[in-house]
Amino acid sequence: MRLPLLALSLACALPAAEPFIEKQNIFPPEHWHNHSSSVVELPNGDLLAVWYNGSGERTADDVKIEGSRLRKGQKTWDPRFLIADTPGFPDCNPIVFVDSKQRLWLFWPVIIANEWHTALLKYRLSTNYSRPGPPVWQEKEAWLAIPRDFAASVKRQAESGFAADPHVMSMIPKAADKYFARMGWMPRARPTELPSGRLLVPLYSDGFDFSLIAITDDGGATWTTSEPIVGNGPVQPTIARRRDGTLVAYFRDNGPPPKRILASESRDNGLTWSKPYDTEFPNPGAGIEVHVLAGGAWALLYNDLERDRWSLALSLSDDEGRTWKWTRHVERDEQNQPRSSFHYPSILQARDGTLQLTYSYFQNHIPAGGPRKTIRHAHLNLEWLKAAGN
Repeated sequence: MRLPLLALSLACALPAAEPFIEKQNIFPPEHWHNHSSSVVELPNGDLLAVWYNGSGERTADDVKIEGSRLRKGQKTWDPRFLIADTPGFPDCNPIVFVDSKQRLWLFWPVIIANEWHTALLKYRLSTNYSRPGPPVWQEKEAWLAIPRDFAASVKRQAESGFAADPHVMSMIPKAADKYFARMGWMPRARPTELPSGRLLVPLYSDGFDFSLIAITDDGGATWTTSEPIVGNGPVQPTIARRRDGTLVAYFRDNGPPPKRILASESRDNGLTWSKPYDTEFPNPGAGIEVHVLAGGAWALLYNDLERDRWSLALSLSDDEGRTWKWTRHVERDEQNQPRSSFHYPSILQARDGTLQLTYSYFQNHIPAGGPRKTIRHAHLNLEWLKAAGN
């Protein structure tokens, strides 16, 4: 029995890991619009990041999905490569995810008429993604589903919880229109896979200014949805699962001030959700992402201001989102005018326990030719996050 005790003694004597954070741009900042990244760790240890690139999704049709790979053991990202391009249409908001069967998923919306409410959601699957360069996609599909109990649920939730809110009430007749109910749903944060194998893909609509969850129980062969999550601006949901099975969704606040990250809960594996409520976190109407870490802690990456996106914070909870004991700033520009933006983040915990982040970095203070834009990668450990100070 002495050997295990000796091993334990030696382990206890080891020094704690030194706090660190490292940041680098995936490619040099440029005048092209580079935005809305997602990052995933592949089974071979590579990181794959994706984002959209072009002249701007509101008016231009040259927007495409690009990617880059940080190969295991390397310090710099590989040259960019094409992930998806629908000729003549903007491709935006890509999300990558590896499921329990080691399949790589890509979700993204194609914007049909340069307005977000005309989005058509598409997805691809790959099992051949370990070599350098872009994955080889085996399946390409448009996501088509009839939202569950949509018109009746919107009417019921609006009248019972938002009768005094003219914006929400104005959505009742729109919800009865089949086209508007079925089009315009877009991803922003990565999916969540439940222990049953059910895949939950968080979606939102700029046309309605609220959210729903795409659901598949058979690996994408068939799809259904949750009931809509109705409110004045709960969009771009990101989901964490508690040990008791409760799902907590956090939302970008697209409603009127004061702006806060919103939250909602589901106790039936994502089919129905509670009325969204304010959390303690300020939010300027910008993307967020939550990630459940090994051991059960939750990490939340978000802009912690009611206005502007020049401060990017990372918070940690050790009680499944009930309290958040640690917060540090990954980025904060208090010098430039106008200030730089750090926003639309993605976060994961790698198998070595460290955190890998990507986010849009806009150098808004560049005087000639307008802002320069890139996707930035940050790598840090929990010791850095728990260290004192901001």
